[in-house]
Amino acid sequence: MKKILLVKTSSLGDVVHNLPVASDIRAAVPDAEIDWVVEEPFAALPRLHPAIARVLPVAIRRWRTRLLDGGVRAEIGAFLNGLRRTEYDAIIDTQGLFKSAVIARAARGARFGLDFASAREPLSFFYDRTYAVPWTLHAVERNRALPARALGYAVPQSVDYGIRAPAARFAWLPEGAYAMLIHATSARAKLWPEARWVELGTRLGERGVRGVLPWGSAAERLRAETIARAMAGAVVAPGLALADLASVLAGAQAVIGVDTGLTHLAAALGVPTLGLYCDTDPAATGLYGSARAANLGGIGAPPAVDDAIAALGRLGGVL
Repeated sequence: MKKILLVKTSSLGDVVHNLPVASDIRAAVPDAEIDWVVEEPFAALPRLHPAIARVLPVAIRRWRTRLLDGGVRAEIGAFLNGLRRTEYDAIIDTQGLFKSAVIARAARGARFGLDFASAREPLSFFYDRTYAVPWTLHAVERNRALPARALGYAVPQSVDYGIRAPAARFAWLPEGAYAMLIHATSARAKLWPEARWVELGTRLGERGVRGVLPWGSAAERLRAETIARAMAGAVVAPGLALADLASVLAGAQAVIGVDTGLTHLAAALGVPTLGLYCDTDPAATGLYGSARAANLGGIGAPPAVDDAIAALGRLGGVL
C-alpha cells in the first residue's frame, strides 16, 4: 500500500481546488492511503472526501503570532509528532508556499513540489524532486498536474471533487426553496454591488425562492443584514461551522456567489452555482469542472442582474 501525504493548507477555495487530486490518486492507485495537512478552520472539508484516511490540522495562522507561548509550542510539537508518525512514499506539496514547503520538509518520505519557475516562492531546495506546471492552467489543473507527474499517472479528463454533504434542515432556514447568496469576500474589489444583490434577491423571491445570506465576520454580518432588510423574505444565517455550511449549501435550490471559497465549495458539491466575477479572471480561478456551474463577468466587468437571472435559468431549470 502506498502512503501519500498531500500538503494544501489554505485558503478555503484553494482546498476545494485540491479535492480532485484525492479523487485522481484513488483512481490511479486504488490501494493508496492518503493523508492531508490543512489549516484547522478547513479540516472539515477533506474529511468529506472518502479517499482521505487521515486529516492533520495545522494552525500556522494562529501559531505564528504566539510562538513563545508554552501551549502553542506544545501544539506544534504534537502536530510534528503526528506528522512524523508515518513514513510516506510520496509527500506532495501542491500549495507551493514557504509554509507548506516547511511542513513537507518536516514529514518523513520523498518530497515533491513545484520547480523554481512554477511556484510563487523559490522553494526547490525543500524537495527531493520538482516539476514544471504551467501558470496558464486553471488552478484545479495546476493542482492535479503535480501529483500526476510525481506518481506517474495521466490526469483524468473528467473532474471529480469527490465530496458529498447531507442536505440539512435547520430551524432558522426558510420553508421551501432557498438560494444561498454568497455576497462576502476578502477583497473589496471582488464584491458585487449591494443594489444588485437586492434586485437579484427580490426577483428570486418573486419566483418563490428566498435568499439566505451567510457571513464570516462582523463586517460581513452587517453587510448581510443591510442587504436582507431591502428584500422580502430574506434570511441572514447564524454563524455556522464549515460542515454545517456545506449541508446548507447542499440543500439550496441554487447558489449565487462572488469569487470566494464558499462559492467554489457549492460547485464542488454539485449544487447549481453561479459565480459572479468583478475583479478576477474566471479562466484562472473560476468555477470549474461542474456541469451545474457557470461563471459571469471578469476583471472590471461586474455582471448585470438580467444576465445572472438568465444564467440561472440555464443551469438545469433552476428558475
